[in-house]
Amino acid sequence: MKRRDFITGAAVGTAATVLSTGKLVQAQKAPAAMKDRVELVIVSTWGRDFPGLGTGAQRFAKRLQDMTDGRIHVSYFAANERVGAFDSFDEVASGNAQAYHAAEYYWKGKHPGWAYFTSVPFGLTYTEFNGWIRFGGGQELWDELAGEFGLKGLMCGNTGVQMGGWFRKEINSADDIKGLKMRIPGLGGDVMAKIGASPVSLPGGQIYENLVSGAIDATEWVGPWNDEVMKFYEAAKYYYYPGMHEPGTMVAVSFNKKFWESLSKTDQLIIEAAAAMENDVMMSEFNAKNGAALARLIRDQGVQLRKFSDDTYDSFGKAAEDVFAGVVNHSSLGRRIHESFDKARREIGGWSNLAEQAYVEQRNRVLGVS
Repeated sequence: MKRRDFITGAAVGTAATVLSTGKLVQAQKAPAAMKDRVELVIVSTWGRDFPGLGTGAQRFAKRLQDMTDGRIHVSYFAANERVGAFDSFDEVASGNAQAYHAAEYYWKGKHPGWAYFTSVPFGLTYTEFNGWIRFGGGQELWDELAGEFGLKGLMCGNTGVQMGGWFRKEINSADDIKGLKMRIPGLGGDVMAKIGASPVSLPGGQIYENLVSGAIDATEWVGPWNDEVMKFYEAAKYYYYPGMHEPGTMVAVSFNKKFWESLSKTDQLIIEAAAAMENDVMMSEFNAKNGAALARLIRDQGVQLRKFSDDTYDSFGKAAEDVFAGVVNHSSLGRRIHESFDKARREIGGWSNLAEQAYVEQRNRVLGVS
């Protein structure tokens, strides 16, 4: 073969391979971005560019596309851009979209077990959650539950321990919660109902208007960084902590199961890596920004920081046990999810208390940090 012929062939997209016989064999070379292209539509429960949750979902979508040089082409839709926030589940389960980014406890009406894969009252912190999902049987139970609905879920973010909520009045005991209309989803809402409140489930974009109008008396959302953006302080000045309802709120990217199983093992691993990275990055961002935001809320907006009394927390705990009993009695799967979660709470939580919490308590005592 003449040199100019080889160069001409390469110019039109062919490649030469040398075999053991020394012969040159021409093979068509496809552009990398077009080979095995995967179209992935992600719908979300978060508003576009909403700090932390929304930007984290968008960051995951962009990272996944960048990791594959566009071969996995991601079309991301924030809440209400393609479907409503709470319509994301059905959109993906039906196959109309391939994935959603959401908090799984939004679907507890379909099965109470979904709540355990976001957060439940007196539940797991971020590090404990990771231990349960990855090494304590949590992912396997999640797969079983999600599989019943044609889905496959992965951890894809966490907001850490949440605040207890915004209230128009001081909460000195559980009696002060009775009769309040409070935006609080998941099993935390069921706990408040046991105490006598009226829980309301609203997507994030509708909370402010309902709080300002008086349609609700209180709300929880996430923590200082997100709550400052939402301007809840304009309608409620009492900001309570710690939030018993969501001590380590995991958010998920969940895929249509048939779509997931159609992917190559390589693509599944790439997606898992991108999701695991966002699970770390989102928590890091919340930890970095919550403290400064809380200081601004108190200094600039006159927010009154309050801690729930032990008696109030005890009331939360009693109500939570009643709520958990309902999950256990719901189904065999509900019982197995709760028992696995409770085992992790005691074993992983016991180690966390001995190691991390004991250390942080002593460190802060020595430094004089309150």
